[in-house]
Amino acid sequence: MNSDKYEAFLLAADYGSLTTAAELLGYTQSGITRMIQGLEADLGFRLFVRNKKGVQLTENGKRVLPYFRDVLRDIRSINQISSDITGVVQGSISIGSCFSMAASWLPSMIKGFQSQNPGITVNLRENGNDALRRFLSERSVDLCFCIDPGMPEVEWTELFRDELLVWLPPGHPAEEKGYMELWELEKEPFIHTQPGQDTEIDRLLAESGIKPDVRFTTLNAFTTYNMVAAGLGISVDQSLRSRDWTGSVVKLPLRPRQYEAFGIAVPSGAGMSPATKSFMEYVRRAGRDAQPAAAAQRSLRM
Repeated sequence: MNSDKYEAFLLAADYGSLTTAAELLGYTQSGITRMIQGLEADLGFRLFVRNKKGVQLTENGKRVLPYFRDVLRDIRSINQISSDITGVVQGSISIGSCFSMAASWLPSMIKGFQSQNPGITVNLRENGNDALRRFLSERSVDLCFCIDPGMPEVEWTELFRDELLVWLPPGHPAEEKGYMELWELEKEPFIHTQPGQDTEIDRLLAESGIKPDVRFTTLNAFTTYNMVAAGLGISVDQSLRSRDWTGSVVKLPLRPRQYEAFGIAVPSGAGMSPATKSFMEYVRRAGRDAQPAAAAQRSLRM
């Protein structure tokens, strides 16, 4: 069963762009436009209006959006069950992921899974924690790799814990003692990555009551990393995020040591496709072996 017209509608709705939908599905923009027009003809009303940035849903489009998500999930499940019956394993999975897991941990998981399941396509949507919660709520992804979203309608399972480290410019006095006290974060110019988006840094500062002297804010952790290297301040982030980065930044543990749990989240009660089930089983089997070194060492100490 062909689901392209439903995917075209949902991608255009999610990205606000027919061009992006065309690129992701491998069609021309005119081909996507014809699909949308065909859906609109079937339904008897317009789904999108155009604006300077692309397209946005009409009120009627917003009303039918969740139903089209259900239709697409059902078609995928039917196709995958049919593939199982005929012995040809096929399907697709839509994954949401926080930036650090998408960049440093998830690629090896996807590669390992697809080497065993070459007929299953994995689509990745990388974003911040607030956006991932929205993806889960609207069920625009099959699952998310993230910190605990704290949503009653979502089932979250911990995979591993990663240590939060303080980033310091080279030659910082704390380098000699090998750690920094948590309260000392208030004494130095601080560079805050993605403030107010329920990041690991936001949670650490809120739970500890620490109020740093924020001099700069950034949207990208690598920007923060380079600003720290330039001596513009200090910051805090996961060891996972920067484990493959090179440079002069000094990365030290905090005292007391701080950890953040990362896991896999799925909407509760959602019908899970065979491809999604296979991927989750693979991740649970292989994920603990691929946990960050800091998390593995912590597991050994516990």
